[in-house]
Amino acid sequence: MIVKPELVRKIKDHFNLNIYETKVWLALLSKGIVSAGETAELSGVPRSRTYDVLESLAKRGFTIIKIGKPVKYIAVEPNAIIEKMKSNVLTEANEKVKSLSVLREKDEYHELEQLYKAGIQPIRAEDLSGSLKGKANVNSKIKEILGNSNKEVVLCTSIADFDKRARILIPELESLAKKDIKVRIALHGDEDAVKKMNLKHNIKAKHTTNRGRFIISDKKESLFMITHENSEDEIGLWISAPYFSEALNSLFESTLK
Repeated sequence: MIVKPELVRKIKDHFNLNIYETKVWLALLSKGIVSAGETAELSGVPRSRTYDVLESLAKRGFTIIKIGKPVKYIAVEPNAIIEKMKSNVLTEANEKVKSLSVLREKDEYHELEQLYKAGIQPIRAEDLSGSLKGKANVNSKIKEILGNSNKEVVLCTSIADFDKRARILIPELESLAKKDIKVRIALHGDEDAVKKMNLKHNIKAKHTTNRGRFIISDKKESLFMITHENSEDEIGLWISAPYFSEALNSLFESTLK
């Protein structure tokens, strides 16, 4: 069986298999039912390793062991594998979330908090700044900033960027509204598109000519993007400094007048 190396590499990465497991699974799929000897011949995997690999695939649900002698293996439909993997990922994620949810109640968490507070107190406000690389890290910081806001939040971005981040932004904005925290949103782009975005997400965004993308929390903490919104590697600059945040807020106000 001749399989392109590129396909082997992609299947290996997509399904989290090693190289031998990938080759054996592809061999199984190509025949439907095979013995260990046939698998070795089809896949090019050493016969001495095929048994272990087939057992590993059977445990992970990629194949079924056929009853009878000689022992043969039945390939499992790829779609069934994907659905099982999705279910496993969700189960693991839910278990992890539950574990993290109770972490704040543990003594070791309180020790972490004490260490952080002891370390942060001597630091000057102007030293609290840094860059965040990658969309996941930027989104995580956005959630943190919004979640820690007490009085007011300013959010300025493009229509497209807001829509892309709506999954994380909308729940946080709804939570702020329940706490009676003032939220002002400004979007740049087509004015009619801003109106449509307001209806789509039930927000009250204003149109702005300001092309910046930033968040200001309580006029004390700011996060603004220094890369283009379509950049593959997004970079956000975080600054926890009231003087800077107030100045940025004033610039924001001037664009809405």
